[in-house]
Amino acid sequence: MSILPLSFSFLFLIFLHLPSVCLADIGTAAWYPPPYSPTACYGSDASQFPSSYLFGAAGEGIWDNGAACGRQYKLRCLSAVAAGSCQPDQTIQVKIVDY
Repeated sequence: MSILPLSFSFLFLIFLHLPSVCLADIGTAAWYPPPYSPTACYGSDASQFPSSYLFGAAGEGIWDNGAACGRQYKLRCLSAVAAGSCQPDQTIQVKIVDY
């Protein structure tokens, strides 16, 4: 009967106790035309929008009474109504600025 090396056992125990690095959920995205302000998070402050212009509104599931404001999420498209508009291998990062 062999015993695992101490270093391997130690690393294994560390990995067992690490918190989850990410969570995922499936949701629905929508598109809205400008104007984009005022927002529920930052009012009419134009500096709220990231320079990438990738921003979004949080749904009830992640809003958390406004705690989602400023959080950033990585998103990936799984399917779309319009043919060719979804690129499943591409992810984007959005900043939450509205409810």
